[in-house]
Amino acid sequence: MKFIFILLTSFLSLVSPVWLTNLEQAKTEAKAKQKLILLNFSGSDWCVPCIKLERGIFETEEFKNYAADKLVLVKADFPRLKKNQLAKEQQALNDALKKKYNQIGAFPLTLLLDANGNVLKQWDGIPASTPNDFISKLSNPAK
Repeated sequence: MKFIFILLTSFLSLVSPVWLTNLEQAKTEAKAKQKLILLNFSGSDWCVPCIKLERGIFETEEFKNYAADKLVLVKADFPRLKKNQLAKEQQALNDALKKKYNQIGAFPLTLLLDANGNVLKQWDGIPASTPNDFISKLSNPAK
């Protein structure tokens, strides 16, 4: 029984989705795989709700499993600490995303996009209290 648990845990870690940092790359992947895009604006080293969202939803097995099957993930991070600063090229990409999708500067802001980058749904703040609640919202974007 212990062996099965270890094997299952190992397998689940293999399906963990990767957070991209380039929306154009995400659009290409979303079109090829017929998936939606989840774009998250975060302040990973200063925004307490962003950190709670990361730990409470994005890092859970429930979300990872759903995302691996249904989503292409994109993170636009805006760290403030000098040691966490992004490369200038990445800062420029994130600034362009912020200009297009997050002009008010909300953190965290999470958007569900179609493969062309059109907004289907958006959540300002923590979008749900549990991973399964958030998955339900992602599964039914019209609600």
